[in-house]
Amino acid sequence: MTYNKRLYLLLAILMVIAMAVGGCARVQALDKEINLNLGAEPPTLDPALTTDRVSINCTESLFMGLTNLDEETVEVLPELATKWDVSEDGLTWTFKMREDVQWVHYDPATQKTTEMGPVTAHDVEYAVKRTLNPETASDYAYVDYIIKNGQAVNSGESTDLDSIGVRAVNDFTVEFTLEQPAGYFPAIAGLWVNRPMPQQVIGEFGDQWTEPGNLWTTGAYVLDTWEHENKMVFLKNPYWYDAKDVSIERVNYVMVEDASTSLAMYEAGELDVTDVPVTDMDRIRTDAQLSQELYIGEELSSIFYGFNTTKPPFDQTEVRQAFSLAMDREKVIETVAKGGQKPAKTFAPPGIFGSPAGDPGFVGAHFDPGRAKQLLAEAGYPDGNGLPQITLMYPAVEDQQKMAEFFQQSWKEILGVEVELASQEWRVYVGTVIEDAPQIYAMGWNADYPDENNWVLEIFHPTMSTNEPKWNPELPAAKKFMSVTEEAASSGDPEERKELYFEAEKILVEDEAIIAPVYYDTTTRLTKPYVQRTYAMAGGEQIQNWKVLAH
Repeated sequence: MTYNKRLYLLLAILMVIAMAVGGCARVQALDKEINLNLGAEPPTLDPALTTDRVSINCTESLFMGLTNLDEETVEVLPELATKWDVSEDGLTWTFKMREDVQWVHYDPATQKTTEMGPVTAHDVEYAVKRTLNPETASDYAYVDYIIKNGQAVNSGESTDLDSIGVRAVNDFTVEFTLEQPAGYFPAIAGLWVNRPMPQQVIGEFGDQWTEPGNLWTTGAYVLDTWEHENKMVFLKNPYWYDAKDVSIERVNYVMVEDASTSLAMYEAGELDVTDVPVTDMDRIRTDAQLSQELYIGEELSSIFYGFNTTKPPFDQTEVRQAFSLAMDREKVIETVAKGGQKPAKTFAPPGIFGSPAGDPGFVGAHFDPGRAKQLLAEAGYPDGNGLPQITLMYPAVEDQQKMAEFFQQSWKEILGVEVELASQEWRVYVGTVIEDAPQIYAMGWNADYPDENNWVLEIFHPTMSTNEPKWNPELPAAKKFMSVTEEAASSGDPEERKELYFEAEKILVEDEAIIAPVYYDTTTRLTKPYVQRTYAMAGGEQIQNWKVLAH
């Protein structure tokens, strides 16, 4: 081979290599970024104040818990903790922690991430005490009432934060003392309200501690951008203990509340994942491409309508029962929801320990229009005559509006009742329901952990929850409900617990109709074929486990 030929061959090889490198660079740029829709402005990024799904999805990426839930099985797994054990009496839980997790601070101005020191048991102790401190005003503090003196401090009965049953034994060992045995406590220990929080930053910035440039985090991502009511950007945390296995380096979030707009952005290639609006479900199912991108899967989630029991006419049991019995759950799924949901006769769905959802002997919520009309008449309102103005409020999203309109028409046709509809954007709506819910309000619940305690006691116990229906704890039925849920929470006998939860659900959805379950919800998502992802049964997307393939 002559010198010139060898030179030409070498140049050709170099050109091929250069083209390959350039191509890889372009592929990497595509591989490292994902575009998602939060669906609303997060009400907060403060773990102690988080109560809603939007905020939970954000805190899941930013903050680690002692434990986490397996996305498919909902089994409790180690996360910040490496192991844990419990005393023989079931009252003391000790968690050993990883020593390689760092607090990090990201500065958007310099685009620099800085290690701020190790995450320790002292940070866990501070977080739990901060959540239970009434000055924090955590609406979710009640989940920690299982911790010794948690309720006493949170209710103001005691002002001694140090009496709360949590302490750092050493830098990487944290110990909890409970009011009563609770085999499900490892799941509670990992909830967002108990995730380590940076005392130094909170002390320095107060309510602004979660803003970009102020925030310290522990999770797989850091906060780069938060343009309120517009967008957020998360970036990969280079110092996260498992950073080498995090493929997606940039998460671009928009906050589009309208599901149809979100779908249009997905079809235009502006989003990689979107929820499916009910108005487009039929079209998507028959579309050759979109039907292949559609995922419908079970969730540990329920949609329900709650009644404010202090506002007439829903201070009358018969009226609540009448409205619930006049709700055709199968038809609303068939004609409105269309996502493979199942009619709900209980609050807790199948898959939750203690739920009687699959028990054929449990009647629960059901459709009986004749009995509904009879009960309304017995309450003094035959054919709806004499009723005060009634308002159903729902979050301002298209799917909820369609469902509200369906039941508005049903109540008019079956009961002769004119129900007014009202909506609020999600961030405002959550506060309204907690503080002063309207007569009827739409709400959903996702499992924090797969036990009925998280459903009946922690959501509807008149004194140990937010008690959104404002159920009077002095009423006989409320006292009975409190008794059986508390007994079930403390019992170590699985069969006894199931019997008690059967009774609790019967009081909640049938005998007193404090709520009207609608359906057990499903995940309905469109995901681009180049996104490899998981689906979290209990919510809280694990984006650090996703991958975006070259496209």
